[in-house]
Amino acid sequence: MANEIITHTEMCAREGRNLQRGMHYSSPLGYSVLLMSRRRNAPYNDRLEDDGATLIYEGHDVARSSGVEDPKVVDQPEKYPSGAPTENGRFYQAAIDFARRRGSPRRVRVYEKIQQGIWSYNGFFHLTDAWRESDGQRQVFKFRLAIADEDEGEFLTDLPNGPLIVLGSFQHA
Repeated sequence: MANEIITHTEMCAREGRNLQRGMHYSSPLGYSVLLMSRRRNAPYNDRLEDDGATLIYEGHDVARSSGVEDPKVVDQPEKYPSGAPTENGRFYQAAIDFARRRGSPRRVRVYEKIQQGIWSYNGFFHLTDAWRESDGQRQVFKFRLAIADEDEGEFLTDLPNGPLIVLGSFQHA
């Protein structure tokens, strides 16, 4: 249910993995997950527009472990040195593919940090566009997501030739 307040532990159990980073392109259930924050000390400039119907999500920085002292002065990466796409690159490509009419929009489940260990489940959004822009020091990724008309069967899995199974919070073995 959208606007549900849950703990970090409950959120991780629901998604079947430990969510530490803010961008998760792949999910065993066929959607992506974004963790956003609009708190005063948030590391990224995420925002809601259109009375909450549109989310503008900022991409993620290069890791400090990459020998970068201050990630906030380095362009956000699209690819790793190996050439494989980062989460920024994966979300960016999905948004561009949709914008060029090469498929359906990527479904994204969004959680918003309320305070340490407390999150709000904001529902499903569709990834509809992406671009790069300057934040005054470097190039950052921006992702536009539009709220889905409904929660698209939240926690529901329809098995082929089988019954509808309702999954609440679950844990991976």
